[in-house]
Amino acid sequence: MMLWRVQAVIDIESEEENPMIVNRTENFEEDLLGKVVSTEEEAYNLYNSYATRTGFSVRRGQKRYNTKKVLRQFSYFCSKEGFRLDSDPSEVSMANKLETRTGCEARIRFAFQNDNGMWKVSHFVYEHNHELAMPEERQFLRSNRKVSEAHLGVIKTMMDAGIRTTNTYSYLSEEVGGSQNVGFTKRDCYNVVNKEKMVMIEAGDAQSLINLFKRKQAEDPMFFYTVQVDQENRMTNFFWRDGRSRIDYDCFGDVVVFDTTYRTNRYNMICAPFVGVNHHWKNVLFGCAFLLDEKTDSFIWLFETFLESMGGRKPKTIFTDQCQAMANGIEKVFPGVCHRLCSWHISQNAARNLGSYYGNPEFNHMFNKCLQGYCETELEFQSTWDDLLAKFNLTGNQWLKTLYSLRAKWCPVFSQHIFTAKIKSSQRSESTNNVFHHMSTKTMSLTQFVHHYDKQAEKMRSSELEESFRCNQGLSSRIAKSSGLMNHAATVYTRKIFKLFEKEFVDSLGVMMHEVGSDGTIHSFELNEEGHKRVYIVQLNSLNCSISCSCKMFESMGLLCRHTLRVLNVKCWSQIPKQYILKRWTKDANKGLEASEHGELLQTKGKSSVTLRRNTLMRTAYDVLTKASETENTTRIALQKLREIAGLIEKEMIKSKGEVNAKIHDSLDDCNATTFDETPVQNPSCVRPKGISNARLKGVMEKRRRKTSKDIVSSRKTKQPSSIGPSYNSSHAPLSSNFLHPDGVPMSTNINNHVYPAISLLTTNGHAYLPPSNQVQELFMLGNLDSF
Repeated sequence: MMLWRVQAVIDIESEEENPMIVNRTENFEEDLLGKVVSTEEEAYNLYNSYATRTGFSVRRGQKRYNTKKVLRQFSYFCSKEGFRLDSDPSEVSMANKLETRTGCEARIRFAFQNDNGMWKVSHFVYEHNHELAMPEERQFLRSNRKVSEAHLGVIKTMMDAGIRTTNTYSYLSEEVGGSQNVGFTKRDCYNVVNKEKMVMIEAGDAQSLINLFKRKQAEDPMFFYTVQVDQENRMTNFFWRDGRSRIDYDCFGDVVVFDTTYRTNRYNMICAPFVGVNHHWKNVLFGCAFLLDEKTDSFIWLFETFLESMGGRKPKTIFTDQCQAMANGIEKVFPGVCHRLCSWHISQNAARNLGSYYGNPEFNHMFNKCLQGYCETELEFQSTWDDLLAKFNLTGNQWLKTLYSLRAKWCPVFSQHIFTAKIKSSQRSESTNNVFHHMSTKTMSLTQFVHHYDKQAEKMRSSELEESFRCNQGLSSRIAKSSGLMNHAATVYTRKIFKLFEKEFVDSLGVMMHEVGSDGTIHSFELNEEGHKRVYIVQLNSLNCSISCSCKMFESMGLLCRHTLRVLNVKCWSQIPKQYILKRWTKDANKGLEASEHGELLQTKGKSSVTLRRNTLMRTAYDVLTKASETENTTRIALQKLREIAGLIEKEMIKSKGEVNAKIHDSLDDCNATTFDETPVQNPSCVRPKGISNARLKGVMEKRRRKTSKDIVSSRKTKQPSSIGPSYNSSHAPLSSNFLHPDGVPMSTNINNHVYPAISLLTTNGHAYLPPSNQVQELFMLGNLDSF
């Protein structure tokens, strides 16, 4: 057997006799026999440090106790000691694992000394029968790799910030001058991150999510969540929103954008955020839901839950994509609410269904005139639509017939009196959803996603706070000083809204006006823009300071149009009538609704006190150490003081360790454990088909295309239907029997080709709901999805 020995001098002759012998530690000689240490940890560090310098890894060996069960000896081996036992050939994972053991005899043994209570090296073998690691390879030795507490803190912070693991490791490498100085490999970094993720969902993903919601509710009394489970107690749908979202909805909930086009988690569930527009013209989050399917009953459950969470207050307008099941849910839960369809989806569908015409500039002009709201009246829209069908011989086009039947949901001329904040597309929601898509992965757990959602919401609110600060620093434009109306607008509106007002005011200078009638109180004007033939009618009531325009911009946008501004400017008005200043666009839009106590709670909730303290210390230490590194003298002083600080901290930690452990054992965390009578909620079923991505889900019309010969051949092949969803066992009763039974059932589940009601678990109020027993076998009819 060949022996690799630790030698002090290069033995050239021995290398010539046996070129396989490699001497890697030629610059020093160490004999650990007789060395004395005080603790087992110190003994391990002694041998591991020696192993790192030599070029091998350490493995802990056996321990020996006396008859009184007191430790007397312990050993450490070279990691290649012994041989692996023969494993079962059927275990593929073990069969494919590389053999690393060589039967190396290198080891060290420590024995307890009764006279001084110390541990002494009683046996030391330094000969190895394998090649030792080269100096540049020793960074990969297993026992030499360790993620320190400092590095662990940085990794956790970056993980919470949504920074990917590979970027985290790159940052750590740059900080210490290369990956060889980090102290662990990139794989170790991934293992640490995965371990933290598993700790996050140690109770199971679904139950951990509910535990997280419970903690949030304890921190934020306004926090709301609802979870729905099926007959097997598996999570199916859930919705949550925090207290700040409720406040934002009270301020800006007149228009809601809802979209379900992304699947951003390991269960292929559909991410469905509720998004609005704040007074800075930026997106604001009202809440978020995850749905297992896009059926009518799922949407009914979600909209009813959303309405309940917002105190029963309905929005004025809701924007969605073209989904019939979604429309059915809105019609039932939000009667009287203006349901608008996304114009972007319609344009995409038009390009697919009218491809031969959509490239025609004249066709595009007429179609977009109807779609984008360039028609001022319903009569003009009807005339333009009829001309479009006649000119291009599209009277019999079925898609256009279906589109025309829904004109009230997408043509602005039919909803000019409804406030829409000038939104024409659900892309506001899609842009927010796309942010979640980019920061998530196909394997991300639901609990992780909620953490990322909180981080994104925090960024959006921080941006809003910064914009509010800028708005309070002065006037938004120098032009404002030259006009009373502009000065008043700059005082009350936010910067973004003032820019929109400023554009209307500047454009009003090119509007020609003449008065066509007056009875002393009500004045009528006809106006037309330079270069345009269209005439607008403006009426001004000087008695009650009311003004209206036929363009209906104020009714739909909440801002006075260029035509009304032209009249007010000519009549020398210096201020905007107060009834035409919509509070949702002003600087004070959300003032008066946030209590100071709740505001402080929102700022601190969800943040770990340990993380905050560590970040504070790191910022302070970084500034001090940066200055200390400039000279050798200051570096020496910094190192000396750091050693003193480390010693003081170590003593304090030992002193307080017993107190902390006593507190941990004497208290139970109710938020991290289910009660005795509560059955843990199971994870949703993994229904991800092969090849699915996290990309935006396309509607039926977007996916439709002309069939090729290959499609025609493949369509003739019979496909077996796939069954998605958990099976139902009538003998399985996962929930206790003391639940309330409401009259309605919010969701359906496809079981054995029949549709049965699912179980709705409302955990916000501490109650769980089961459907009435007489409805367990009832068949529900579901609406068709994406009918056009």
